[in-house]
Amino acid sequence: MTGNARIHRRSLLIACVTAGIAAALPASAMPQRFTQAAFDAARTAGKPILVEVTAPWCPVCRAQKPILSRLTAEDRFRDLVVLEVDFDSQKDVVRAFNVQKQSTLIVFRGMQERGRSTGDTNAGSIAALVAKSIDMARM
Repeated sequence: MTGNARIHRRSLLIACVTAGIAAALPASAMPQRFTQAAFDAARTAGKPILVEVTAPWCPVCRAQKPILSRLTAEDRFRDLVVLEVDFDSQKDVVRAFNVQKQSTLIVFRGMQERGRSTGDTNAGSIAALVAKSIDMARM
């Protein structure tokens, strides 16, 4: 076997192993920028939704990020749609949701709002809030 063939074979092996590891990791709800179209589609589909009103300068928002990241990596939240609203640049959306402050979390299941909180950095209470968005039968 030539040197180039060994390198190609090794590269292929590494790519396969990496793909296998990535496939074995739990799926995570990747946050996306809020759009009315994405929100409407998720509501119509009956999806669990987390609307996260955030600001880059907000220390409470920064404290919420790792908590939400851990939660959305859990299998029970695999169908959760996470929509981020920028408090400073999406004022129309902030007003539409009647949000007064950044660090507001709002959960929906389909067409119904299930709960909201503002300024919460307690992992347990945030988990309880987000759990309101999923079917109780799956818990």
